[in-house]
This record gives sequence, structure tokens and C-alpha cells, in this order.
Amino acid sequence: MKTSFVLSFLFCLGVFISGTAFAEDPDMLQDLCVADLASAVKVNGFVCKDKVAATDFFFDGLAKPGNTNNKQGSVGTTANVQQIPGLNTLGVSMARIDYAPGGLNPPHTHPRATEIVFVLEGQLDVGFITTANVLIAKTIMKGEVFAFPRGLLHFQKNSGAGPASVIVGFNSQLPGTQKVAAALFTTSPGVPDDVLAKAFQIGASDVQKIKMNLA
Repeated sequence: MKTSFVLSFLFCLGVFISGTAFAEDPDMLQDLCVADLASAVKVNGFVCKDKVAATDFFFDGLAKPGNTNNKQGSVGTTANVQQIPGLNTLGVSMARIDYAPGGLNPPHTHPRATEIVFVLEGQLDVGFITTANVLIAKTIMKGEVFAFPRGLLHFQKNSGAGPASVIVGFNSQLPGTQKVAAALFTTSPGVPDDVLAKAFQIGASDVQKIKMNLA
């Protein structure tokens, strides 16, 4: 992929996110507020630190593929305020997701952000589910873009023969991720087994099996 094409996409992505940021994270009240991640003070976001540097606005972690050798066959590398403290109050963040052949980014939500993905390599089956339980799905290829509305369940699966990867944009400095299966079956303290059994119409032994598989 030509460098100019990637740069053009990232510029357009920045414009898109900037235009929607004020609908999500609170408005910023100064030029910058680099997060003091070590502070014990709790606010909506992070308190500002006194001295800032260029490194507070820099991160090189999206340059290389992540290790997809896991049960799901996918891995996400985040570039949010926790990796880039300078993003505090700016209402934007990014990520990279890599997929092995057949790899899945399982159903999950981002409670604080809309997401947009740009396919770097490969082919993905993607989709989100509305609150009316309607699936909106499509197969996307290298160079194509797909958006997931804020808070709705969504997924991506590598449906190609080789590895796949995407660059992700969020209109939040810390969008949060809640994976459905993990949230229900691996919480501490756990969701009562009878609640899970009745919700999914399965037996107690099935609940325990799922919990062990996800542990």
C-alpha cells in the first residue's frame, strides 16, 4: 500500500474523529492537559501534569503486528491515553488489531466511543447488532472502511486465507472494551450460575464448562 494512501486515510480519519469528539468526551478547556497517570487523584479523565514533552504525544506501538498466537487468533494494540498521555481531554485514540487466519475479535462493545476501522491487509467479516437485534454485516477488504456505532455489540473475523490487520479510530481518549463472554462468565465475583443458565437456556454443567474454557 502506498504511503501517501495511508497518510491520506489517517488525515481523513482525524477529521472524522475531531468532528464527532465533542459529542463524546467532554470539551477541553485549555490547549493541552497531559495525563499524570501516576496521580492518585480521581477525576473524569486524568489530572494534568506540570511538565510536558514530545514523548507525551508519541507512541510507536502500532508499527508492528501483534502476536495472534492465542485462543481467539487475534490481538489488539491500543494507542489511547494510557499509552499516549497527551491524548487526555483531546477525545481521540487509535488501535491496531491483528488476526491470524480464522482469527476472531469476539462480540464486544465500546461504551464510550464510536469505532471506525481501516483494513491494512486481508479480508474480514464484520458486523454490529442494533438494539432491535438486527445484524448489520459486511465483508471488507484491504483499503476499505467500516464503522461501528457507539455502545453496540460488534465483531470482526478474518475470513481470508492469510493474516489480516486493521487500524482503528475512536472518538474517545479511552473508549473502554467490554467483551460479552468474558464479562458474563469470568467476572469476580462471578455472575450467579443460575442467572447464566436461565439467560442462555443451558444447564449448570454447561455454565461451568464455559467458565473453565474462558478462564
